[in-house]
Amino acid sequence: MQIMEAMRRIMPHAAAGFSHLPSHPWRGKAQRAIMQDAMRTTSNPASTGPKLAPPPPTRFAGARHWLDRLRILVTGVSVQTKIMGMVLGLTISLGLAVTLQVRGVMHETLLAELDNRGFSVASDLSGRAAALILDNNLYGLNNLLADTLRNHPDTRYAFVLDADGHVLAQTFTERTPVEVVAVNPAPPGNQVRHVHYEADEGQMHDFAMPILDGKLGVVRLGLAETRLLRIIDDTTERMLLTTVFVALVGILAALLLTWLITRPILDLVTTTEQLRQGDLSVRAPHWTEDEIGALSDAFNQMVEALEDSHHLVEQKEIARSHLLSRLISAQEEERKRIARELHDSVGQALTSILVNIKLLDQSADPQTLHARMVELRSIVDETLATVRLLSRELRPSTLDDLGLAAALERYVNEFAVRYPHLNVDLHCTLPTRLPSNVETSLYRIIQEAMTNTARHSRASALSVVVSQRDGAVQAIVEDNGAGFDVDAKRRAGSSVGLHSMIERSELLGGAIDIESNPDGTTVYVEIPV
Repeated sequence: MQIMEAMRRIMPHAAAGFSHLPSHPWRGKAQRAIMQDAMRTTSNPASTGPKLAPPPPTRFAGARHWLDRLRILVTGVSVQTKIMGMVLGLTISLGLAVTLQVRGVMHETLLAELDNRGFSVASDLSGRAAALILDNNLYGLNNLLADTLRNHPDTRYAFVLDADGHVLAQTFTERTPVEVVAVNPAPPGNQVRHVHYEADEGQMHDFAMPILDGKLGVVRLGLAETRLLRIIDDTTERMLLTTVFVALVGILAALLLTWLITRPILDLVTTTEQLRQGDLSVRAPHWTEDEIGALSDAFNQMVEALEDSHHLVEQKEIARSHLLSRLISAQEEERKRIARELHDSVGQALTSILVNIKLLDQSADPQTLHARMVELRSIVDETLATVRLLSRELRPSTLDDLGLAAALERYVNEFAVRYPHLNVDLHCTLPTRLPSNVETSLYRIIQEAMTNTARHSRASALSVVVSQRDGAVQAIVEDNGAGFDVDAKRRAGSSVGLHSMIERSELLGGAIDIESNPDGTTVYVEIPV
């Protein structure tokens, strides 16, 4: 603790002392590092222990960085650029690889052939020069060397030295250069010596061939690589030009290929943009019979399905709007009917009750009182029956209390009384109570179907079957009436009851199917539970 307290006292003076030092770049960094470490140590005495160094970068961090950049570069360009890049890359890489390979093989082969030819020509000169030297025919020896220089384009010089190293014949325009003579000394005995050296013209191959095992001297022959290198360069140039030509052809092929690929895709993009703006009549053109063509066909099929779905939604919206309007009208009509029933039946009955009560108050005759009481009881019974009928028509209490089966049985009994010309048969087998919304919707659907039969079908028999199996409740309402055109009714949208049945079933995830012919009409309803 005393050491730490001393450090706290020293640090301000140390900081002031560091400030007068020269501002050398590396020295400034060192000063700042020392100051920061010292300040951290004094400000946090508990942290005087060694600090963990940050983990070193992994071995593959740099490679991963460049791979990420390459991925971004490749995925960020168009399809045309990718295809052209691949074609150019493959063409140029293959062309350069073949060119370099051929150039290397040609260089090795031609230089080996040059060496073989040098040995062969030098050996031939050695054999033919022996006779001329023995005959002391220097003129013929010079002609032999001149013919060799003429007939072999790679030959740059040829000369003959005697056993003492003096020049007997040579092809130089002037005297034989001393440095050329010294570059390849005469080998001992019958050995052949071959050396390379750099001349003004380029690399030279010098061959020294003894004449008669060196007893008569040596033949020197110099061959240059210039012509062979020119052949190699010309071949390389032609191959590079061929590579460029193939690359140009590849570019044209890539342009054609990208046009064939991207044109349908761009058309699909344009069509999709028009679809996004709400135009469902557009179709993608069919360009080819390959996968792109199959994609266009699948896209068009999707658009057709979308258009059909859109038309179906529009039809449903129109039917729903019409149904809503008719329901509002029907609701108002029902309110008028209920108001009229209350006014005509209940209101008059209550008025009659009031009149009879006043008469009872004024009458003292027992017989008159009894007659008035009987009349009042009859009026009250009729009024109560009327109110109960209105209540059942609005919402049958049996449906809430006892369930769908009891409500249907009661409704069928009342229906038979109201329409005595119809023979109604009910079969309802429900093991348990259904959800309230399902019972209500199914009750209203069956009620609407039975009402339509009674009003429009001119039927004499009506059957209602309700059952539950496989996780769904099914209902069948069938009559033997005249039937009607179901599709025409749906298209016209004039049947509020028909659309209300469809809407009620679809709202619960169910389905309804109506079959009608001159022999009768059958309504199939299925709602999942």
